[in-house]
Amino acid sequence: MHQRIIQTSNLKSIFLIRLMVGVVFLSEGIQKFLFPAIRGAGRFEKVGLPSPEFLGAFVGGFEVVCGLLVLIGLYTRLAGIPLLIIMLVAISTTKVDILMDDGFWVMMHAARTDYAMLLASLFLIIKGAGPCSVDWQIGK
Repeated sequence: MHQRIIQTSNLKSIFLIRLMVGVVFLSEGIQKFLFPAIRGAGRFEKVGLPSPEFLGAFVGGFEVVCGLLVLIGLYTRLAGIPLLIIMLVAISTTKVDILMDDGFWVMMHAARTDYAMLLASLFLIIKGAGPCSVDWQIGK
């Protein structure tokens, strides 16, 4: 089972996807702690999620930890799963209202980063971390 989790494609360009996903989630997670009123609990309260104080720290913690794991390429497939879930929740809680109120194209513009992170996380779950990763080194 462990071998299946760390198994990865040998495409060196996967590093670029890991860099994008890791840096974005790490940064967003840190910001949830630095600026809780606008990026963490305050944002969750604004969109109507329950227990915003808890969720701000919970989601921020996952973004930091999983973002770091993706950056170094350690258990990348596993780290991608919570990130994928975070993006699904973010899209469903923030972009559906934009779609209903402002239309498809406004929503598509507002969701561009969300979709990029969703699909890039899915890509990493499917392909793994690539050869420039801890997973690759462990698997050798």
